[in-house]
Amino acid sequence: MTRFAMAFGLVLALATGPAMADDIGAMLDRIALPQGFHIKLFARAPGARAMAVSPDGRDVIVGTLDEDVWRIALAGPDAGAARRFAPKLPFKAPNGPCFGPDGALYLSEFNRIRRFPAKPGGWDEDHPQDVVPEGGVQPASETSMVHAARVCRFGPDGKLYVAIGQPTNVPSSAREQLNETWGLGAIWRMNADGSGREIFARGIRNSVGLDFDPADGVLWFTDNQVDRMGDDIPPGEINRAPKPGLNFGFPWYGGGHVRTHKWAYETPPDVVFPEVEEAAHAADLGMIFYRGDRFPAQWRGIFSAQHGSWDRSIPIGARVMFTPVANGKAGASIPFAEGWNTGSLPYLGRPVDVAETPDGLLVSDDQNGAIYKITYEK
Repeated sequence: MTRFAMAFGLVLALATGPAMADDIGAMLDRIALPQGFHIKLFARAPGARAMAVSPDGRDVIVGTLDEDVWRIALAGPDAGAARRFAPKLPFKAPNGPCFGPDGALYLSEFNRIRRFPAKPGGWDEDHPQDVVPEGGVQPASETSMVHAARVCRFGPDGKLYVAIGQPTNVPSSAREQLNETWGLGAIWRMNADGSGREIFARGIRNSVGLDFDPADGVLWFTDNQVDRMGDDIPPGEINRAPKPGLNFGFPWYGGGHVRTHKWAYETPPDVVFPEVEEAAHAADLGMIFYRGDRFPAQWRGIFSAQHGSWDRSIPIGARVMFTPVANGKAGASIPFAEGWNTGSLPYLGRPVDVAETPDGLLVSDDQNGAIYKITYEK
């Protein structure tokens, strides 16, 4: 069998239904990593999206854009085994898990945010508390699931930060007024119980990843930018928000310094431009600052997942990127793990998020319903 035929067969196996472990193992043999790093299949979790590792390092909670939330043990005899979290409860696009300072689990859904109190051995799966009640994220009349993936993170100030996408490619003036009223296309900040809610940052199209720099506590976030402006514009973004009240340019700007057609003749507010411009349409999603000590020192910075383009003539993305950060300044991003993109669609896999574990990194892949583990050995 030729190499092309083998590659085509692998693409077909991974793209036409739930991938088998052997297919995924063969695919992972194609993934290129820096010397000393290794990747393997850790768990199967259909629709795996954003992840949050529990404060005690025993479990990872995995969100989806469907109706499931997964709890996966990180160690022990059940390591890698996924079970449904809170199976008695209904969920709608519970994409974004995160943990509060007291160990409680927060789940950011399409149109609500719930808190699951911590208890010995886990969390109270039957009696969640509303942090933002159903219908409190966007109007009930707005049923579009476009940009419906919410993510959350607690900051060093003890407050809950939630990224809320706005549901258009580029909004009309009337649509933007609704976005402003509801705080769509923004990052919210609130107390742990949902009180004191405010808009921390505006001018954001669709952020699906955020984290705080451990060196200074400043918020950084990814942003997916405007579609159908051409193969090479506008760029994706990694942004830095050192204080509340900043505007990051959307919809006046479609990404970086590129103006949108609809808003080209409108005067933008004072705009903060991205700290890092990423490849156009690569779909920058989840991100973390690596805080551990298992990787060599040069790998202190941001790891982020690129889901991969869908509207570009030659696909780009479907990889894990690394961005060095020092003293609040970022260098250029470089590929860290790549090989899911064969140069044409469909992809072999589509990374969504990255999460740090005591021994390395986890990478979620919603196309294959898989979570991979990346480790380092000298």
